[in-house]
Amino acid sequence: MHPAPSVIIFTTLSGLGFGLLFWLGGGLIAPTGWVGFVFFAIAYLLAVCGLAASTFHLGHPERALKAFSQWRTSWLSREGWAAVAALLIMAVYGAGLVFFDQRWAPLGWLGAALSLGVIFTTSMIYAQMRTVPRWRTWLTPALFLALSLAGGALMAGQVTLAIFLLPVAALIQIVWWRRGDGALARSGTDLKTATGLGPIGTPRAFEPPHTGTNYLLREFVHVVGRRHAFKLRLIALTLGYVLPVMLLGLPAGHIVAALAVLCHVLGIAASRWLFFAEAEHVVGLYYGKRHA
Repeated sequence: MHPAPSVIIFTTLSGLGFGLLFWLGGGLIAPTGWVGFVFFAIAYLLAVCGLAASTFHLGHPERALKAFSQWRTSWLSREGWAAVAALLIMAVYGAGLVFFDQRWAPLGWLGAALSLGVIFTTSMIYAQMRTVPRWRTWLTPALFLALSLAGGALMAGQVTLAIFLLPVAALIQIVWWRRGDGALARSGTDLKTATGLGPIGTPRAFEPPHTGTNYLLREFVHVVGRRHAFKLRLIALTLGYVLPVMLLGLPAGHIVAALAVLCHVLGIAASRWLFFAEAEHVVGLYYGKRHA
């Protein structure tokens, strides 16, 4: 699929923001005063900017509020409700910490759970899609949650946790890639099943469906060369996981911590680009795209 910048920004920033809110609400860190204000401001900036970016990929962004009405059937709608609830609850909890030096632990725990709920519902938007076999696996929510927890720990300055969680997230990322390669072929979906002509032979397209482009081609048909994908995976692993862990092993310092965060964000952005670019939508079969 064509990786839109808006959804890359959305999945990267919101994961970091809500991951940081999880650790803040869970009580791992409870900063007060100006320090607390900075932590919550960073978390909200990342979360809100990520959510705002997602609206730019809608056909009619001005109708975004209508998405809240479909919570019974839509993971996108559930994500919206979870995000609003998490941000409101954490705002009250954060105000208690920052302005009143009050640690309302139950409220923080609820906000932490809702923050994880946002990440889970976001991942299910993709994991429930039968038309993209690469995404349709329990590894997709596992990857989103692992990245959010690891990135949030890194943003929170929790070195020990980050050094443990980043390799765990990297392992899930590698397994996700390995499982995704060939997922479309293993799904059994091809022109025979799509057309129902399998019993009488192997169908093939006589000519392309049309000579111009259309919405399906712009959104769902995209080919990434194997060499290109391999290089980007190495970049994502190196920047997103390896370098941050190595930097965290150096003597503590704000500059080192900032470099670790910067490397992680760039690496995760690369992995998110691959998340969409390598996603083989079954509609591509209709336009002559073969199994990877």
